[in-house]
Amino acid sequence: MNSRGADMNRRRFIALSSLAALGTISQARATGPSIQPQHKMTKKQDPSTVGYADGKYVLPPLPYAYDALEPMLDEKTVRIHHDKHHAAYVAGANAAAEKLREIADGKLDASATTNWVRNLSFNVSGHVLHTIYWTNMTPDPKKEPQGPLVDAIKEKFGSLEAMMKEFKAASQGVEGSGWGILGVDPMSKTLVICGAEKHQNLEIPGLVPILVCDVWEHAYYLKHQNLRADYIEDFCRLINWDDVERRYQEAMAS
Repeated sequence: MNSRGADMNRRRFIALSSLAALGTISQARATGPSIQPQHKMTKKQDPSTVGYADGKYVLPPLPYAYDALEPMLDEKTVRIHHDKHHAAYVAGANAAAEKLREIADGKLDASATTNWVRNLSFNVSGHVLHTIYWTNMTPDPKKEPQGPLVDAIKEKFGSLEAMMKEFKAASQGVEGSGWGILGVDPMSKTLVICGAEKHQNLEIPGLVPILVCDVWEHAYYLKHQNLRADYIEDFCRLINWDDVERRYQEAMAS
């Protein structure tokens, strides 16, 4: 085999590997380890957590009405954010996945692999984190988490208040667009807080996000304008601790 043929085979392998890896990662991060790629949704699954079904990325419905998070998050922002921005990541992920399939099948030149791998990474990452973001909020929030998560927070941060202070600071400190993230470190199985500048650039590979705050301006600019700190405070007033607890327990069990 000449060097050109070897290079084309390598690029096709990257395309196939990217499809398999990102499809699996998206399910593990968005819905938890119990749901496998390309499985049909069952009655026991919450539709708002299902971001992949029947071989395609799908836009989950909101788990509440568009205006349910007011006055902290306004209806217009939620509607545009979900129906336009999140939907665009879903469409972009499916388009990139299709192009990579065409490369793997030899229908598209392998030289296009790098572009579509990057495209898939960007869009799937946005889709995964947005799917978590919507379920991380609720119109009827509890004041604090319960169960094993509370013990884990106290062990790592000393108190819920200390953890939230660090989480808010990490979210506020993201330069440009990105996310504040509370997640489970896959190596130590302990909680960790980090910021992600651009959602495909997680600082800790394999991190399992359980609480995410979207600090891209499209998440808050209509209501909060340039007051990111005020938006973060409002987001934290809406935290769905039941969802965060569920995600924590699933991450620890995986």
